[in-house]
Amino acid sequence: MRSSFRFRTILAALAVVALALAVWVGVSIFTLPPVAPLAKPGASMTITVKDWHRKDHRFVVGPRNPRWTPYKAFPAALRKAVVASEDANFYSHEGVDYEAIGEAIKTDWRKGRFVRGGSTITQQLAKNLFLTREKTLIRKVTEFVLARRMDNALSKSRILELYLNVVELGPMVYGVGHASHYYFGKPPSALTVRECAFLASMLPGPKIYNPYRKMGRVMKRSDRILRRMVAARMISREEFDAAISEVPNLEGIARKVEKTLETPPPVEIPPGEAPGGAPVVIEPSPPVR
Repeated sequence: MRSSFRFRTILAALAVVALALAVWVGVSIFTLPPVAPLAKPGASMTITVKDWHRKDHRFVVGPRNPRWTPYKAFPAALRKAVVASEDANFYSHEGVDYEAIGEAIKTDWRKGRFVRGGSTITQQLAKNLFLTREKTLIRKVTEFVLARRMDNALSKSRILELYLNVVELGPMVYGVGHASHYYFGKPPSALTVRECAFLASMLPGPKIYNPYRKMGRVMKRSDRILRRMVAARMISREEFDAAISEVPNLEGIARKVEKTLETPPPVEIPPGEAPGGAPVVIEPSPPVR
């Protein structure tokens, strides 16, 4: 009798925990921010980013940011390099790549540690815009939900445009528009195929793939990206040969990185903020008649 009572007590406790977890997840999903306003190309929003000293800074996403780069201003080679590097099935999945997640789980199981993420470009964008970096179950669930909603509400080109304007590529270097000037002294439209692959190689994390301290690691990864691109016929054999022989010109990068780390850029003046510090989408101003 006692063992039966203990068993029923354990079952009841597990049911309560499961119910509480379901309610917690449900509330978290219900209170997620809307993604439909992101479809408006003239809208801007403000998010919080961190510098390499872990200090918070406000960052404007949208045309109100002077470094904002429209989708068509990114060279095709850059868009292809990013897809080849981060999300090969970007144009075919619906925001979440379940096949890649399965492969990531198998890899992590074999290695006995987390070595592969399986996150899509859309999931990374959802995390960068709305979520924290902490690795929790609830954050992963909300990331999945947001990614699916974003894929339904936004075009692939819009998702890629937003992603390329918020990715971290150096110490307080957010967005390819900033990174292309920071590293190469030119606008994104003038990037070479090698330079596109070079920036894409830093996307897993600019601290890990840091050309200032680990140039060889960045070059090797950019070589792998170029090989993926030519294998997938994203670039021609001639473009590949020219890119693989090119060494990016990063003159003065050590001095520039040291200066940025010593004195991070000032906090941007955000276009607005919702109660509680959540990001808010600011509609574009109506045309003057």
